[in-house]
Amino acid sequence: MKVCYLDCFSGIAGNMVLGALIDAGLDFELLRSELAKLELEGVVLRVAATKRGGLAATNVSVETPRGGQRHRSLGAIEKMIGESGLADKVKSDARRIFRRLGEVEARAHDVPLEKVHFHEVGALDAIADIVGAAVGFDALGIERIVCSPLNLGSGTVQAAHGVLPVPAPATARLVERVPAYVDGPAAELTTPTGAAIAVTLADSFGVMPAMRLEASGYGAGDRDFKGRANVLRVLIGETVDIPEAAEVRVIEANIDDMSPQVAGFVRERLLECGALDVTLTPVFMKKDRPGFTLTVLADPADRLRLGDVLFAETTTIGIREYAAQRRVLERRWRQVETAFGRVRVKVAAADGSLRNFAPEYEDCRRIAREKNIPFKDVWQAASFEFMKLARN
Repeated sequence: MKVCYLDCFSGIAGNMVLGALIDAGLDFELLRSELAKLELEGVVLRVAATKRGGLAATNVSVETPRGGQRHRSLGAIEKMIGESGLADKVKSDARRIFRRLGEVEARAHDVPLEKVHFHEVGALDAIADIVGAAVGFDALGIERIVCSPLNLGSGTVQAAHGVLPVPAPATARLVERVPAYVDGPAAELTTPTGAAIAVTLADSFGVMPAMRLEASGYGAGDRDFKGRANVLRVLIGETVDIPEAAEVRVIEANIDDMSPQVAGFVRERLLECGALDVTLTPVFMKKDRPGFTLTVLADPADRLRLGDVLFAETTTIGIREYAAQRRVLERRWRQVETAFGRVRVKVAAADGSLRNFAPEYEDCRRIAREKNIPFKDVWQAASFEFMKLARN
């Protein structure tokens, strides 16, 4: 699968996306010809090689005619895109991005979606940025997009409604439940257009996935900050299968004011909700109070949902999270026939060689109860039958 990683260490804006994709190999003439299908009269796309913080990058600017920055409704923009000669996937992605923007604008101004009139994001340059991004990802054959946590910036920004804090209201709503942080100069680093492209098209947020790198590109932001390369980096390549390595999220909470009886239920709930593993570790806390540390191993995409389960089901008022890498052996299931019944066996292997195996607990438990025999007898029988198969 061809994947694109958006490295937003200095934020993301629409023109930065276009610049990075061109820098990574997108044909500028193709981009320009595709945008011409929108019939945006008087709009001129310009590309130039530049530097940001001493790093070579590509800058894209959109020149619009005088008066071209009028407000536009979501319906008018969707109609413009729908009636164009663009590819169906490009139309779909562009409309999804604008609809996401429309929804946050409606919330920000407390108006129905159909009454939303875009300001900055509805201008001709933003239309070119959003549709251009959809064109670029499609033209490069990108099948999956992964995005880093978003650097939002800080300070204030001049907008149609006056001076607003960074992140702007639309951006703040767009990045809800998305990893984001603040670092660097007091400036708007992630714009509403850039945020909308990222949160709408990205399949996940986190570290770069395992890939065989084929191309990289740097899209220049409009400002050149001292001591910071104000660029968006894209890394493009083919995913590679590395089953023994994976990024995980560790979520922990120290608890000393909850009945231990509840802990078992919480563990079950977390596993039902997708936790990879849940452990309880006895600890001594302040004033030597006995308690326990509840540790959850999670897929990064599930971190927020599992955090919500912790807050809902336990007495904790705070959790801590950190990223970790885990290595796991390749796993598969085998079935063995025992004198007591059929049992699944989990097999772990590396380089085609057996490393570990274990009869499935639930199968052994079910058979032991049904036949009223010791659990260990079923476990040992399944292990014996599997070893006979492995030797053959």
